[in-house]
Amino acid sequence: MTEMCPICEDSGLRLIVQADGERYAQPCECRLQVQAARMLKRAAIPKRYEHCTLDSYEPGYGQADQSLAAAYLMARNFVSGYPVTTEGRGLLLTGDVGIGKTHLAVGIVQALILEKGVRGLFCDYRDLLKRIQESYNPLVSTTELQILAPVFEAEVLVLDELGAQKPTDWVWDTVALILNTRYNDKRTTLITTNYPNAPAALAQQRSASASNSMREETLGDRIGERMRSRLAEMCVEVEMRGSDLRQTVKKARFG
Repeated sequence: MTEMCPICEDSGLRLIVQADGERYAQPCECRLQVQAARMLKRAAIPKRYEHCTLDSYEPGYGQADQSLAAAYLMARNFVSGYPVTTEGRGLLLTGDVGIGKTHLAVGIVQALILEKGVRGLFCDYRDLLKRIQESYNPLVSTTELQILAPVFEAEVLVLDELGAQKPTDWVWDTVALILNTRYNDKRTTLITTNYPNAPAALAQQRSASASNSMREETLGDRIGERMRSRLAEMCVEVEMRGSDLRQTVKKARFG
């Protein structure tokens, strides 16, 4: 059994009496907390990342690269300035695995939900594409539009691990549909990717030699150069550098 709110006695409203004796009501803190909890649940943040807030983000492990502290400051400024200074633009967080890109993106959307009542949504890139593909099965009742509608309409979308899915024409078309729709509607998108934000190499360069065929893939390779160019208008790039914290600080251990 939950305790009754001592302020509003579970009415959801608190009475305010001004100096001139005029009275009015405003939402009680307990109602705001319930609303915030409901919005966080709708954001579909995985349990793995529920603890990821800006307050819990620590960019200073050991000899951490200064880019991590700069990324944290950018995240704080983004939240404080939203939506006036951001004007529909989002962030593109790039860097190697395990340096805190997803933590920072989730921390931003959680802060926006709690502090500004934003409708946020978390989407894993690979999982989203898989669900869309499954919707083509005639035995599945969910349609592609039903899956994509929340992605299109979210005020702030976290698109995690962009480029992780092996590129095909269908993947490129789907990414283009998502990004173009959000771009045209001026909706804010927070993107993380493990691929450097660089253009795809020319075809002849890829096949020129065996060493070139083993080169590091770029974001342009994974989502297509046209969409990588579109991201330049949609998002401010935040490059994060550092060592994989999953191999050190966050390494699994007992006790």
